[in-house]
Amino acid sequence: MKSAPNDNIVFRDIDKSPTLANTVSKKLHKLERYCGEIMRSRVVLEAPHQHKTKGKQFKASVELALSGSPLTISNESESIHRAVNGAFESAERCLKERSERRKTLRHQSLDPVVD
Repeated sequence: MKSAPNDNIVFRDIDKSPTLANTVSKKLHKLERYCGEIMRSRVVLEAPHQHKTKGKQFKASVELALSGSPLTISNESESIHRAVNGAFESAERCLKERSERRKTLRHQSLDPVVD
């Protein structure tokens, strides 16, 4: 994923914001540091439903098409910016863990077996 065009950012039931789209694009590019195998990405920003007790909730979902298996992370918050930050922090954590697991598997397969 060399570029993150704004058409892979979907706004549902909230107004499109160039500032928010720019923030999401920057965060998508930052994820490439942790995993260069991102083939496609899609971010959905929405205000799904209104709870009388919880107030207005926003949801941010990050969908990444990786080689092997896709990754989908969602986060809800009372602020769209907090929801976006939470979703990207979780995605970053998942990608780091995935990278570490792959490194340990690679090193285990390279170690010679002693009989």
